Amino acid sequence: MNKVTEYISPHPDETLRFGRQIAQQLAAGSVVAFFGGLGAGKTTLIKGICGALAVKETVTSPTFTLINEYTGRLPVYHFDFYRIESDAEVLDLGLEEYFYGDGICLIEWPEVVHALLPAQRLEVHLSLPESMQETQRKIEIYDS
Repeated sequence: MNKVTEYISPHPDETLRFGRQIAQQLAAGSVVAFFGGLGAGKTTLIKGICGALAVKETVTSPTFTLINEYTGRLPVYHFDFYRIESDAEVLDLGLEEYFYGDGICLIEWPEVVHALLPAQRLEVHLSLPESMQETQRKIEIYDS
């Protein structure tokens, strides 16, 4: 993975705005994996991306449903694998059809299914280093 950019977001509103910027880089078939602990800002960033892609539905983390499908300029597939314990639990979802289709895949907790992820993807790492204020987030983007 090659580091593309690093950004310090001072506030959740700026995280949304940065998500809209990320969306400008995405096209049909894009897969974006979001890494970060609980409360790191993954869903906030995804809301910004979806807003820029003209998604009208309310964007929420699909923790219990595993996937939310949204309609925008392109189909958007929002995955959350937080509660998954093995690759076998998600194989029946038909991930390859999503990952190699014409939509955009946004994946929270991708480390759970790392072996199933396409090699060609963006990785977004969100963190809150101890030296930062509570509302700030460090966002690092890597491209394969």
